Amino acid sequence: MKILVKNGRLINPASQFDGPADVAIAAGRIVGIGRVPADFSANKTLDATGCIVAPGLVDLAVRLREPGHEHARMLESEMAAAVAGGVTSLVCPPDTDPVLDEPGLVEMLKFRAEKLHQSRVFPLGALTRSLGGEVLTEMVELTEAGCVGFSQAEVALPNTQVVLRALQYAATFGYTVWLRPQDLWLGKGVAASGPLATRLGLAGVPVAAETIALHTIFELVRASGARVHLCRLSSAAGVALVRQAKADGLRVTCDVSINSLHLTDTDIGYFDSRARLNPPLRQQRDRDALRQGLADGT
Repeated sequence: MKILVKNGRLINPASQFDGPADVAIAAGRIVGIGRVPADFSANKTLDATGCIVAPGLVDLAVRLREPGHEHARMLESEMAAAVAGGVTSLVCPPDTDPVLDEPGLVEMLKFRAEKLHQSRVFPLGALTRSLGGEVLTEMVELTEAGCVGFSQAEVALPNTQVVLRALQYAATFGYTVWLRPQDLWLGKGVAASGPLATRLGLAGVPVAAETIALHTIFELVRASGARVHLCRLSSAAGVALVRQAKADGLRVTCDVSINSLHLTDTDIGYFDSRARLNPPLRQQRDRDALRQGLADGT
């Protein structure tokens, strides 16, 4: 099958290209961008006028709800929605029911996802059994089953000794640990601390909930030499700390929710439950710093 995608706006981050260009595809591989090979004869032509043509998007936190909700066909509907939105790769956190802490569960999820022939699924294994924060999982077996890293999802780890041991274990085998930087006790609110939360009477989550966790994680990374990915930064202070940690040579990466790039706490409006997010939406200065961090590669 030869496909020609015409008249689209091509965005290719690898080459920093952004402009009109045609794309020629043969046998599932791109054989021409801009210039179509002279001997290329398309079996199918797609008119992408008014559309963006880009590499498949990767979503780093997709809750597929499987294993645990097979009866509701959650995997089918979520993956169909992903493909419809141009998302071709999904990272699945381990907070399913049951938790992804056994190789058999990971293998079952991978098998079911591959049978659907839609988006690719990359599971994260649980860092501790049942996400309980006490006993480490068998990371080697989970990796062999298909896990690309290890995470506590949204469950904070209060025991820094367990975190250190987990990072030491992961560093031994070169695994990546994904952590959400949020202090267990300060992170229990429903909105970002500030004038708006106070006016609405909502329990606040201070920026310190993120920065305290980041300082702790960075010290443990220094002690263990592990590679850590920080999930969904929300504050300007957090971006500054990550930028400095990278400058210091720590093996850390991070991401940000698309919500935090476009919205602020004022979008809560009059108790709009759709803006009840984790991490919470913060002030405009935080949103601007997150955008800058994305733009400069932090």
